[in-house]
Amino acid sequence: MSLGQTHAGADRKWLDKVTTATMRSSAVYEMTSGDIGRTRSFVREFLATGQSMHAWTVSGRATDIAQLVVSELATNVCKYAPGPCLLDVESDGTMLSITMWDSGAVLPSPSPADPARVGQHGLELVLAVCQSFELRREAVGKRVSVQIALQDSVERPPSEEAAR
Repeated sequence: MSLGQTHAGADRKWLDKVTTATMRSSAVYEMTSGDIGRTRSFVREFLATGQSMHAWTVSGRATDIAQLVVSELATNVCKYAPGPCLLDVESDGTMLSITMWDSGAVLPSPSPADPARVGQHGLELVLAVCQSFELRREAVGKRVSVQIALQDSVERPPSEEAAR
């Protein structure tokens, strides 16, 4: 039995407050190649903590997407802006916000469509799976912010229906 099923009344109000709590966390990396995996672990652990402490419902697909996105963002930092990087994550249990700051001045942009191109599809993937994407120049460097839904949509896009 879940906590929500065993308690009612005043206790239920407490549970509603707990499950809607916003959680934030940050980490700093030097952005060596080993740090890419550490960013994935950081996001995975953040979501697991939200599930255990705040009873968030996070789909396996959302966890996979969050790890893919942070990995792609971290890879871009390693390739184009080596040096310190700040990773901020925040969620209320519905949407996950990932923000990555680095010292590089060049803003990323998706490459034009080219079926013969090998690699350089990371930003295209990020744009395809995120609910929002924002680039912002800072006094030093840039900030990339994305949002990812933590639950799978009830309505699936036609391409997913056809794939079944």
